[in-house]
Amino acid sequence: MHHSQHINAGEKAVALHDKVQALLVSNLGSALLRSQIDYDFPVFVVDKQRIIECLRLLKEDTSTRFTFLTTLCGAHFPEAGDSEFMLMYQLHNMHTNERIRIKTFMSEKDIEVPTATELWAGANWMEREAFDFYGFRFKGHPDLRRILNMDEMDYHPMRKQYALEDGSRDDKKDLYFGR
Repeated sequence: MHHSQHINAGEKAVALHDKVQALLVSNLGSALLRSQIDYDFPVFVVDKQRIIECLRLLKEDTSTRFTFLTTLCGAHFPEAGDSEFMLMYQLHNMHTNERIRIKTFMSEKDIEVPTATELWAGANWMEREAFDFYGFRFKGHPDLRRILNMDEMDYHPMRKQYALEDGSRDDKKDLYFGR
């Protein structure tokens, strides 16, 4: 990548950020909590109570047309107190090849989020995965059940309170892996 292309990508990211930020502020006001640009990727943090309104706006507004949900995934930051669980929605405008990320944070005691399946059918399995691994509850989801792990599991294995590896196994000693 030439230096001029990198600057161009950065300038495009700033222009996209500013356009989306203006749209969100004018429609959601203080529900847009903050925004930034990570690696030429505009990122917007939105209040969970307005997340579906935000996603619908970004999908349907003619100035943004983020009609494709590339991914939806969870993350767990136990040190973050009431913001320990995060959902990230990556949206793509296929016509302009622009991408943004929308994030929303919550605590374990308030881990219910409205489903995005009404906007994107493809959110179905992504939400099931986020439920399976982290325990997010998607209100209105048509079939919220585990997608990869066994139904009998009584925990969500990607939460960071669980050990990375099974301590009862002796075939995974660090010395075998150069650690």
